Amino acid sequence: MIAVVMTGAVLGAAVAPVLAAEFRLPAFETVKLPNGLTVYLMERHEVPLISVRAVVKAGAVNDAAQPGLSNLTGDALLLGTRARNKKAIDEAFDFRGARLAGGAGAESSTVQANFARKDAAALLPLFAEIVQQPSFDDAELAKLRERKVIGLKQAKEAPRNVVGTYYRAMLFGNAPYGIPASGTVGSVSALKQADVQRYYGQFYRPDNAAIVVVGDFQKDEMRRQIESLFGAWKATGPAPQQQDNGKVQADKARVWLVNKPDAIEITFLIGGAGIARNDADYVPLQVLNTILGGRFTSWLNDELRVNSGLTYGASSQFSVLSQTGTFAISSFTASAKTGDALALAHKTYQRLWDKGIDKATLDSAKAYVKGQFPPRYETGEQLAGLLGDMYASNVGREQIDNFTRDVDSLTPERAKALVNKHFPRNNLQTVLIGKAADIGDVAKKYGDVTELEIGTDGFQPVAK
Repeated sequence: MIAVVMTGAVLGAAVAPVLAAEFRLPAFETVKLPNGLTVYLMERHEVPLISVRAVVKAGAVNDAAQPGLSNLTGDALLLGTRARNKKAIDEAFDFRGARLAGGAGAESSTVQANFARKDAAALLPLFAEIVQQPSFDDAELAKLRERKVIGLKQAKEAPRNVVGTYYRAMLFGNAPYGIPASGTVGSVSALKQADVQRYYGQFYRPDNAAIVVVGDFQKDEMRRQIESLFGAWKATGPAPQQQDNGKVQADKARVWLVNKPDAIEITFLIGGAGIARNDADYVPLQVLNTILGGRFTSWLNDELRVNSGLTYGASSQFSVLSQTGTFAISSFTASAKTGDALALAHKTYQRLWDKGIDKATLDSAKAYVKGQFPPRYETGEQLAGLLGDMYASNVGREQIDNFTRDVDSLTPERAKALVNKHFPRNNLQTVLIGKAADIGDVAKKYGDVTELEIGTDGFQPVAK
């Protein structure tokens, strides 16, 4: 429910009304089937559509010595089932104007479908078949693997595609959070059908998964359908155990200088440790980051783009994971302007401590965030994504329901305390991608420098 309260003029003054939006997560039911499968059901009757997704708690953090395996497996689920090939599945969804997608991230994998209510009888069983009975056809898998290898080779041509991967590898080292989600050319090229089948059997199991259904249906009837379609899904072997995915390494200031000899600009990230997705301060930190680098009128974009013309854009972000997270300032500039851009980024970031955040600035950011948040969760597909995210990252609904309260209660004093608690200030970690010969001297100003070659496969320094 989104309640909009309008407060207007006093004594006839010509004051434009102010909109205060309160967002609460719509009601939903959580069911646990005897086989361990978690089911979320949320009725939404505004439009005759249904969004369904399967969320499995498995991603790049589970790839161990085979980076890219979770990513390949997640996409391979769409290649066909034991009863139907890929063409038949694609035609079944395309003919009805429905959408089917899948993939894997750092910690979870998802198969999702969106279709009209009238097509549920045909497509919901097919969706269940895709999740539980993938064929992993060897010929189709080989073509998918080759496309991924080609994509990996091309990705490093554009530094902004890979700077985040280098950054996570730098911050987490050899811990699971440092594993590149898409893998490397070498690791993906070596993956076989047997690897995908083994990974699927180990992690795609009902006691490690959730089915989310949002849309135009009757809850009791849909629960019976899900029980019928997924109730016979069985797990074999021991359930996956909780593992430590790593912590950010930032005991000293470091710089990874990734040499791209033909580069004429520099792409950079600066930061350190962040927060987990279920952190109690998640919502207020979105407000504070909006001020620093979360919107076009942020401090970073104003200084690096608008006022100085050093770049076409600058931003900052807390990237959250289930156990921890990272924070980074990001931008890019011409190689000759690297020194000026880095210095200005650091100076602007330091404003958080030197000047703090005044009430007017804070109020502006609070209004912006309250205006941006509810529209992110308007459609059935968006709400299904939110419920899946909550399952994968262990987020309670109170974080969503208390959104307005947590934003409104943020004061300059509270903002100062949160800045000191969560924004990394010392031992900042920096990744620079560009022509090392042009920016090597600048890099030394910001920490111990480790040089890498972008043409080397992977995202870690080569052992000497």
